[in-house]
Amino acid sequence: MKKKVVVVGGGVGGSAVAKKLEQVADVTLIDPKEYFEVPYAQMRCIVEPSFAKRSIIKHSEYLKTARVVQSAARGISGSEVITASGDHVEFDYLVITTGTTYSGPSTRAELIKLYEDENTKLLAANSVLVIGGGPVGVELVAEILVDFPDKKVTLVHSGDRLLQFLGPKASQKTLNWLRSKNVEVSLNDRVEIQGMPGPQYVTKNGAHILAEYLKICVGKHVGSSWLRDSDLRQLIDSDGRLKVDRHLRLEGKSNIFAVGDIVNTKEIKQGFLANKQAGVVADNIKRLIQAPTQPKLAEYEPLSTPFGIVSLGRYEGVAQLPIVPQLPILGRLPGMLKSKDLFVTKTRAELGVSG
Repeated sequence: MKKKVVVVGGGVGGSAVAKKLEQVADVTLIDPKEYFEVPYAQMRCIVEPSFAKRSIIKHSEYLKTARVVQSAARGISGSEVITASGDHVEFDYLVITTGTTYSGPSTRAELIKLYEDENTKLLAANSVLVIGGGPVGVELVAEILVDFPDKKVTLVHSGDRLLQFLGPKASQKTLNWLRSKNVEVSLNDRVEIQGMPGPQYVTKNGAHILAEYLKICVGKHVGSSWLRDSDLRQLIDSDGRLKVDRHLRLEGKSNIFAVGDIVNTKEIKQGFLANKQAGVVADNIKRLIQAPTQPKLAEYEPLSTPFGIVSLGRYEGVAQLPIVPQLPILGRLPGMLKSKDLFVTKTRAELGVSG
């Protein structure tokens, strides 16, 4: 009889683990959504909703033998995951990949409709306010600039530089690029949305902004609240992340792993790292299934040097590469690496989905 593997969370890490293990184990994926979404494509879908038809993939499209339980996880008791829908799903091995909190649509059709509605609002607006100067906020601003160059765009960021997960030179190059496109960038500032229905907004520093379209692009909370009353509550650190060892197993747990934003590895939380972690965890579970008493487990090496590519619309991007992190590149080359397709074709191929 095949071992039971339960994967909680259907994002980058969870979908990859489930796909890699479904042929060697009895896999159950627990996720409140019926789909996996390529996260790098989200901002493109706002300016081009039809792009979502390839970037949103139903779990049933790429999982051929695994079972999908469409529900949120509510807790863990012994060797069972308890879901919001009342299921008690048994496991021999558990992989927790609940990343950050999620409150969006549960079906693919609903999410596509959401992007279509966002696009309608954007098209009708002459002025745009984006709050948050991390990769999501910068990418959205750039998408709007390239597709709708006549719109007045303002970006407000609470930090002293954009893209703070990269080095200062990458931040400055990006700031210069945005300002060359007539974006009003306000650093070390905030907008308190509560009590401001728009289209008039006032920043903490007293700036008045007219914006007919508003998008908030700030960080989400770690998705570990469902574990706080579970058997694993002692393994949640002060940041809400799970404490893992070098094999990505929860500390002191021989059969429970974690992947993605929820783990306390000392590195920036990025999608490509979640995918890398998923490979390590899937490999280790295979080794445990094959040799449960004396497995030689693979180790995960956290990223030591910040690395990233941020798309700037359809053709350009800014990249900080690990080989020469002090020399970021902005222009067509990073755009060729990411911006045209936003890794959608690559991701679909990895999941075995055609088209």
